[in-house]
Amino acid sequence: MSLINTQVQPFKTEAFHNGKFITVTEESLKGKWSVLIFMPAAFTFNCPTEVEDAADHYAEFQKAETEVYIVTTDTHFAHKVWHETSPAVSKAKFPLVGDPTHQLTNAFGVHIPEEGLALRGTFVINPEGVIKTAEVHSNEIARDVKETLRKLKAAQYTAKNPGQVCPAKWNEGAKTIAPSLDLVGKI
Repeated sequence: MSLINTQVQPFKTEAFHNGKFITVTEESLKGKWSVLIFMPAAFTFNCPTEVEDAADHYAEFQKAETEVYIVTTDTHFAHKVWHETSPAVSKAKFPLVGDPTHQLTNAFGVHIPEEGLALRGTFVINPEGVIKTAEVHSNEIARDVKETLRKLKAAQYTAKNPGQVCPAKWNEGAKTIAPSLDLVGKI
């Protein structure tokens, strides 16, 4: 069953954020847009490149009134040390969320039981806590956060403009489509 247009299930976990430990729950995601980026584990090879990519684009997420959460199956303690020792991860100004109980990875369908790790999953969540986009793929393939930003902005646009859809390769400011019977077979 797809997670699209479903409510984020209740959860509670700890994160390392800007030098402090914080609690993150489903309520933390409400009231603003959120992006959850699941990664297998801290101290791996591809994961720091993705954290750095998200950090390099964090100002764009903040401009879009969106919080980014990096989630791995490690603890928040491991994330503190990861942040302190990795030059790439040290750039992160967003929460590094621990999921040692696998509550989040299971809820979002990205848990790998035989490894105790997560698949690479990316989820855009609206301010009401509803999942609007989901992307999950194999761990050897790192993501490009620019595509996550594009999907976020498309979800934000369609939320503000009901009755409009964003066509392929849509970017902010581009033309959208108002679906109608007259367009069937004409595009």
